[in-house]
Amino acid sequence: MEVKLRDPKIVMKLSKLGSFHQSKLSFLRSFLKEFSDWDFKRDLFDLDENGYGKAVYSLKKNNKIYSLVCFANKLSDLERSDRVIATKWDAAFTLHDGIPTKTDIERLQKNVPKQEVGRLSYKELTLSRANKSIRIFNYIVECLSKGKQPDKKKVFDVGYLYRTTAVYGSGKFGLADRFRIKNRNEICGPFRLEMMLVYLVRQFTFDQVNHIAKQKNPGRAVELDKEICRNLGIGNSTGLGMAPFIVNHPTLLNNWIMSREMSLKKIREIKNVKNQDAEIFKDILKKSLKNISFWNTESEFQKKKIVGLYKDLKKLIDFLDKDFDFKKDYPFNDLYVWCEKNLKDECIEYAVSTFMEPYDDIINPFIYQMSADEDKYFTIPAQKNIENLRSIIEKNYSEILKIDFSKEENNQNFWFISKNKEEPRLADRYKEQGAELEQPLAIARDISRLYQRISKIKNSLSVGKFLIENNDLRHAIRRVFISEFFPYSEIQDNTIGSKLMPIDMLRLKLSFFGAVKFDPRSDKWLRICMFQGAPLPNERQSYDSGWIYNSIN
Repeated sequence: MEVKLRDPKIVMKLSKLGSFHQSKLSFLRSFLKEFSDWDFKRDLFDLDENGYGKAVYSLKKNNKIYSLVCFANKLSDLERSDRVIATKWDAAFTLHDGIPTKTDIERLQKNVPKQEVGRLSYKELTLSRANKSIRIFNYIVECLSKGKQPDKKKVFDVGYLYRTTAVYGSGKFGLADRFRIKNRNEICGPFRLEMMLVYLVRQFTFDQVNHIAKQKNPGRAVELDKEICRNLGIGNSTGLGMAPFIVNHPTLLNNWIMSREMSLKKIREIKNVKNQDAEIFKDILKKSLKNISFWNTESEFQKKKIVGLYKDLKKLIDFLDKDFDFKKDYPFNDLYVWCEKNLKDECIEYAVSTFMEPYDDIINPFIYQMSADEDKYFTIPAQKNIENLRSIIEKNYSEILKIDFSKEENNQNFWFISKNKEEPRLADRYKEQGAELEQPLAIARDISRLYQRISKIKNSLSVGKFLIENNDLRHAIRRVFISEFFPYSEIQDNTIGSKLMPIDMLRLKLSFFGAVKFDPRSDKWLRICMFQGAPLPNERQSYDSGWIYNSIN
């Protein structure tokens, strides 16, 4: 039996994309798998009694070494801010290519804490900064210094000791350009170096809290229990800076979504499911119920999503226990069809992620198809004619063409770049100034404009000749021809309309990173957690691959 891929016009709606969850395809999980046999070492740990100073951690295999260089800084409560306009942080980090020399560390100490204001070199691959969750951090130090472990519930309700506010790579601020490293096999998956940095930062947070507690009370202090460490991740505060990425990288977005959709297709096409695989799937669903109960948020929007997911998961588990037989032919296909009929998007997409858990043999090849050579498809085929262009638009953008852009509500917002931090922002076109600085992120509107403009043009006219007098729509034409070969490259929604929920765009990208515990603080920024439950560095060679679903006790 052959199962059709899901329709891009449905999958690529923002409300659907905003319901995606982490899976075996997620970058932090594939990073752990790729680097499971690399040697971990703490090469330098030079912190004073208050935990300020520098440290170096490394991952090594054969002649390849990646080193995280950490700088912990003194910061007053008044200076601590997760906003992008901040200029000081509790700690700053860079991932160095190889072993940093003493001269390298001295150079980095002058620049890394400055972040955007500093300058890095081609020896550095990624850059980040982070702030303490000060209440939990200080609470744990106090407990450990008195010789006792912290209360697990109090700690796990937060889920991390530090949260990052940015992770930069690919040539920003002097970092190594992607072309220097893109052919290394171990980092061919997207964002693999960024995931490495975050994972090693997590270990630094444990070492720092243990060190401060020991310095505070050398005679009585104990180290943070390994089980507690394992169930702490790294938090992250993410705003609109992430949203334009998925618009500006259509081929990459396609490859991420296509890998997920192809995985689902192949699993639905399994005729006979082994009993062991069915049990793995059902076990993970049941673990998920307890795990989800630890997802805390003050956002009413997200609370409704969590409650809905929990109820639908219980419904799915009850159906599996009482009415479903995995011994029938093509059981995952039947189960997916049932999910579509009986569950909401949040749980449907959660189920899609859990379908993948028993099937390394299906998933692993797709992990290596999630990068993209975007330059290869950048050139517009100018020799094609207007008839070719029109037919692709009508086929691939039929949902977009239904949007009436003569209505103000469908033009409500505009995207721009902030002057002080050069970060993407969103504003109301009818209440705020600056629309003349609008970034070309309103793809639905521009495709609609393109379609209207070619409606009066001869079918035989070449695209090249059309562009001579219509250069303002060059980017839209390029995207149309990209969509011909990449069906999941385009969001099938209006990114400037009044009903836009920007966090749907953030949620999409973060799900592929492997984030959990989505906690929106508005419709434009949210906090998440990464690597919570992940194996510690000395546990990577043998660990439960379903660690991310394990309930927190």
